Amino acid sequence: MAIKVLVISDYQSTVTVRPEAEIFIGLKKQFDYDVTVMTFGNGEYVSRFIDAGIRVIDYHPTKKFSWAQVKRIRRELKEGNYQIMHLFNNKAMVNGILAAIGLPVKVAIYRGYTGNIHWSDPFMYLKYLSPRVDKIVCLVEAIRVLMRKNLFFNKDKAITINKGHDVNWYNDVTPIDLKDQGVPDDAFKIVCVANVRPMKGMKYLLKATHYLPSDSKIHLLLLGNGMDAPKFKKLIEKSPIKHQIINLGYRKDAIRVVKASHVFALASIYGEAITKSVIEAMCLEVAPLITDIEGNVGLVIDGESGLVVPARNAKAIADAMLKLSQDRDLTVRLGKNARKHIEKNLNTKDTVKAFDVMYRDLVNS
Repeated sequence: MAIKVLVISDYQSTVTVRPEAEIFIGLKKQFDYDVTVMTFGNGEYVSRFIDAGIRVIDYHPTKKFSWAQVKRIRRELKEGNYQIMHLFNNKAMVNGILAAIGLPVKVAIYRGYTGNIHWSDPFMYLKYLSPRVDKIVCLVEAIRVLMRKNLFFNKDKAITINKGHDVNWYNDVTPIDLKDQGVPDDAFKIVCVANVRPMKGMKYLLKATHYLPSDSKIHLLLLGNGMDAPKFKKLIEKSPIKHQIINLGYRKDAIRVVKASHVFALASIYGEAITKSVIEAMCLEVAPLITDIEGNVGLVIDGESGLVVPARNAKAIADAMLKLSQDRDLTVRLGKNARKHIEKNLNTKDTVKAFDVMYRDLVNS
């Protein structure tokens, strides 16, 4: 008999949600799960779900909490006789967990970044620390360790399952012509795609440019929300190679800029967990340069599939940039190994199998 699963998540953007959405398509195709997805009906992934035989309900909570939303989810749980409900964002979690009270459905929730979990925070008892939650799926081991520290009972409910990728998803990505952005053909292009937030460590990335020689051919391409903020522009203006820093802001074709680059750099100082943008770059054979924060452990093997440097260390970032720019054969080799690393260690097929094992364990517990 097929296991019945209700998934509540936001699947509006294909590129953003693909690693998660493909888990449930894989469960349907490989293990014949009876999956229903509750999401926004205008989501880009809706048609793909339907084509795979997955039922889609045009509904997603729009508030952090409302009794109307709780009742809507609870009605579906009762009518559908689901064995498992999996919740993937804050609005889904708070409303979904309350909806499940007193019902036989097992509740699984997702955590994709480190930090901001503490037993003294009362709001956590509506989500991750709620006794109604049966399983917490953590994206990386560092998150699972943090969860276990804050769970009073049943610490084993926290488990680690990576969201895998299929490297072939990125085979048709074509590089953008950066000459239109004033980048010469012989430039060594380092790209960073990140929304400007303290956790991203952008100031350390920009400070690293102060250690680069004035005749360096390194061009730094910056993409993401917040790049136009006056405070951030001042950091760029202070750089000795400011004319080689290209601030592209938010772009829907960011992945094409990544494809046109030699290196993907991310100077995060906390909070990350095998960042999706880094994985995408690795799938594109763009050499990654990342920091050694807990959430990045295992994403890149230093010297084999990229370079890993100490966090909050601008000089170390600059040294790595120079090393790669001065040895382009090394950069190419690290990029190719990066794609192989994702294919071997972070692939979606393994994720689907891990979800199947977890769900069967829940149903049989």
